Amino acid sequence: MSVQSHIHYHIPAQFSIRHVAFFRPFNWLGRGLRDLINHPQASLAHGLIVTGVFLLTLLITSHHIYMLAAVMSGFMLVGPIMAAGLCEISRRAEVHQHVNFDDSLSGLSRNGQALVRFSSMLLGFSLLWFVVSALVLMVTVGTVAPPLDQTLWRDFFSVVTPMQLMLYLIVGGLLASMVFVVSVVSVPAIIDSQISALDAILISIKVATQNVLTMLVWAGLLASLVLIGISSFMLAMIVIYPLLGHASWHAYRDLVANKP
Repeated sequence: MSVQSHIHYHIPAQFSIRHVAFFRPFNWLGRGLRDLINHPQASLAHGLIVTGVFLLTLLITSHHIYMLAAVMSGFMLVGPIMAAGLCEISRRAEVHQHVNFDDSLSGLSRNGQALVRFSSMLLGFSLLWFVVSALVLMVTVGTVAPPLDQTLWRDFFSVVTPMQLMLYLIVGGLLASMVFVVSVVSVPAIIDSQISALDAILISIKVATQNVLTMLVWAGLLASLVLIGISSFMLAMIVIYPLLGHASWHAYRDLVANKP
């Protein structure tokens, strides 16, 4: 059985995947911005929480790749759960329900087990990035990274070799692409349809494979906005994170048809 037919077989019968135009992600951002403007307090609260935690831990641990990997792993675990609150805001706004920060947390409780399992899968990807990078470095340059006792109190990037840095980035980029494919619509699908984490991942894979050009545009927008957020010393992420969370809900609504 081919991978494509295997994916098709496992998607629940109430779902079908739509093909959308390659420029459609700009529309998702526009609708996400509308949700942010209409519900600024609840949306920015999520942005403040995630950005504050990430910035604090990043400032403390960014001087060594081991510590940075731990931070990224933690973000992979917590990020999707917080994004569920933003998707819940957009879902409630869509059906004209009351929206505030407390209301947004209902998305977590409605299918919390599946969200935790999905986050754990993403955590596995981040750990895989660290392990594979270490193995590649050991084979190619004979070392995993500068010793911890030499770099814990120094800037890791001042002692890492260009080869080591390049390999970290290559492996990280490949795994980031995999994470993108399995998570395009996973969180909104989980909170909207009470499905399992595995079903949500399979739906995301099918969405990505049937809308390749659209996904390339969407991935480029995501990367660009995240880069802007990082370049602003994470301050812009207070707005960018909720914007992307809301936009992911509208991506799901455009790409996945949920039959009654």
